[in-house]
Amino acid sequence: MTVAVIRPSENVFDGHLGATMVPGGIQFAVHAAAGGTAQLLLFDDPSQAAPTHVVDLDPQQDRTDSYWHITIGGVGHGQVYNWRIGQDAERPAAGALIDPYGLAIAGSKNYRRSAAHDGQDNTDAALRSVVVDLDRYDWQDDKRPPLPSGREFIYEMHVAAFTASATSGVPENLRGTYAGLTARVDHLVQLGVTAVELMPVHAFDMQDAPTGRANYWGYSSVSFFAPHPGFAAADTPADVVDEFRDMVRALHAAGLRVILDVVYNHTAEAGPDGPTLSWRGFDEAAYYMQDKDFSLYRDFTGCGNTFNANHPVAQRLITDSLRHWVAALHIDGFRFDLAAAMARDEDGEPLSRPPVLWAIDTDPVLAGTRLVAEAWDTGGLHLVGNFPGNRFASWNGPYRDAVRRFLKGDTGVIEELMARIVGSPDLYHRTGARPSDSINFVTCHDGFTLRDLVTYEKKHNEENGENNRDGSNNNINWNSGHEGPSDDPELEALRARRVRNFITLLFFSHGTPMLLAGDELGQSRAGNNNPWCLDNERNWLNWDLVQENADLLRFVRLTAQLANHLPILTEDCFWHATNPDQEGDITWHGTRAGQPDWTPTSRHLAYELIPPAGNERILVLMNAETSKQNFIPVAPPEGTQWHTVINTGATAPDDVQPESSLPHPVGTPLTVP
Repeated sequence: MTVAVIRPSENVFDGHLGATMVPGGIQFAVHAAAGGTAQLLLFDDPSQAAPTHVVDLDPQQDRTDSYWHITIGGVGHGQVYNWRIGQDAERPAAGALIDPYGLAIAGSKNYRRSAAHDGQDNTDAALRSVVVDLDRYDWQDDKRPPLPSGREFIYEMHVAAFTASATSGVPENLRGTYAGLTARVDHLVQLGVTAVELMPVHAFDMQDAPTGRANYWGYSSVSFFAPHPGFAAADTPADVVDEFRDMVRALHAAGLRVILDVVYNHTAEAGPDGPTLSWRGFDEAAYYMQDKDFSLYRDFTGCGNTFNANHPVAQRLITDSLRHWVAALHIDGFRFDLAAAMARDEDGEPLSRPPVLWAIDTDPVLAGTRLVAEAWDTGGLHLVGNFPGNRFASWNGPYRDAVRRFLKGDTGVIEELMARIVGSPDLYHRTGARPSDSINFVTCHDGFTLRDLVTYEKKHNEENGENNRDGSNNNINWNSGHEGPSDDPELEALRARRVRNFITLLFFSHGTPMLLAGDELGQSRAGNNNPWCLDNERNWLNWDLVQENADLLRFVRLTAQLANHLPILTEDCFWHATNPDQEGDITWHGTRAGQPDWTPTSRHLAYELIPPAGNERILVLMNAETSKQNFIPVAPPEGTQWHTVINTGATAPDDVQPESSLPHPVGTPLTVP
């Protein structure tokens, strides 16, 4: 490799950060704290221990304010590089840093997290940044799918876990990759999914985990721009980006929108004693919230640091990252992990109008994308329904808790459950809020699967290597009378019925339903409610269950298909509740028509959904008592009859019959188990 520094007579910085293709070479540019020194390290290939070329930047010619910038000739697409940033001439840096704006990351073949501590020279063991010419890729006719004509149905999934198992039917070399997901889009289409929410795909540090384990879930970013190389079958780092784009294009072609779970609240650099991989080495004060004496990091994430999202430098990095994923990788939306941490100022105090969130909300490049907040953090800030900005939806944790409590048989939950069923207008009361802003879920990656929710009373996380200390102890769950798997057919029938109860209530509530990958198959994690560090069957989707639990899969498919296209559920406005003598959208009942039991001890509820046009109505009867309950359904409109389309107490195929159900005689009881 022959390289040359290209310095025009006036080396004017053009404002582009990262590695940008320019005539004759590449411009490298990065923000760093005031003063100091900078070196650009160039490598022939990612595994090379020492750089082939070290370019010393001249502070007089190659620095403009806080930006180091230099153009190198003789290099191009696929060039491997790192930065070294020193505090001053007497204290040059030893470590090699990833470019915060790098578009690709070389894999972790030689990477050692431990080598990036205490100012050591970790050049031989550092991750590498890689130049990517984004214009080389042919998107063909790729277009962002419009919102579905019915209701959006989100499927939360881990890219690698989806096809990592040998049972996935994917060729071995593609298992656990972006290409592997592309090969099994059929499952998502058949399920009726309209949007996939991918757990983190930003390049992350798999070594940020207990010894002998891997940070498999990816909530430990080392880059906000590069797709994680460990999820790719591609041979070269730059090709990882194209494999990711192939996946997005395939999902779009199938009509599926792509939402990324993004982690801008903390990074893999952990606390002050953690490794220096990138941001800390460039400008620690700009990127991390610190105490006033800069001796400690503020931690509102439980991960050792909190990203300083409302500092101008960090804010620009975040918004530039989001624009990159939308413009260059065609992403359709984002779910922001622990997003309440992004609503804090540099001292950790909550802000009513956080600059970074309003910048995201109003950015023209992000217009039309789905913005979803996990609207809390570990510091106690809880903003569900009150998240800053006009466009943010949020994960509805109160929905999850109310549904779990009711279907577990708890008392004192009826009135809250009613509010959750109708889209949580008590929470989403800002001007312009809609039911679709409530992302309704019963389970997600964080916690028990749906099968485990009805099978285990306690968490069983010993395999994680933390003596069962990790993971939540408050799961609002019931094992149905026995801890763990059972051969008792009556017990297993109860568990299967309870799973169907959760699925039915999820899809017949107002709002946007989200399903955890594997719940449609009855996937179990053996009671582990936090398998974040396990690259094994605890996370991998078991495709054998497609046949073993075919009845459950059929139930989920048909229930989702029925509910997500009912006009009353798809019209994105809050329902008007009425009594039986008035016209409206929803009427509440109990075991007798027009007589809901709202007492604290009540464990049964019925509601009738009344579309503004047409005679097709929906009646939902729910019984969480320990014994069966007879309901007298409200009389249907004259000349019509009720037909039971879903009965969670029946076995397949009678559990869901959207087309062939028999009518129910008017005035006669309907028994609900």
